[in-house]
Amino acid sequence: MATRTIIEQGDEALAKRCHPVTNFDERLWELLDDMHDTLEEAHGYGLAAPQVGILRRVCLVTASDGHIIELINPEILETAGEQEGYEGCLSVPGLYGWVKRPDWAKVRAQDRNGTFFEAEDVGMSARCFCHEIEHLDGHLFTERVQGRLYTEEELDAIQAAAEEKERKGRKKR
Repeated sequence: MATRTIIEQGDEALAKRCHPVTNFDERLWELLDDMHDTLEEAHGYGLAAPQVGILRRVCLVTASDGHIIELINPEILETAGEQEGYEGCLSVPGLYGWVKRPDWAKVRAQDRNGTFFEAEDVGMSARCFCHEIEHLDGHLFTERVQGRLYTEEELDAIQAAAEEKERKGRKKR
């Protein structure tokens, strides 16, 4: 197992639709294992194969219980609810934008051996299902951003101001 280089916005691989996986073999297992290592090292919540330069329909998503779900040839079956929040991407380092996503998502995919399964989750995991599967179709979260992108420093200042406002609101009660 090894870590792979995460490619960044501007690389043409991120704008291409990925090919379905048809061979569930050692090469796929090596890719999945490397993606696990890469995601862990990057401290991310999800990672799609095109982010490491592989144009195959493969992604990893961190479930709400903390385990990593391997999704091969995934498709979103259903979504419900809505959440809004700042979102980032390992391929767009240091920039965040306000994005609306479903609050619940159900996906169908294959595991590393080709067996079909369904998974569903809420919150951040639902956000990740949508985000990572969009990568497989050649899209970045930046296409969904409402407003502009913010740097980490700007986002920290926005969050600090919101926390201060909330703290002052609690004192008045």
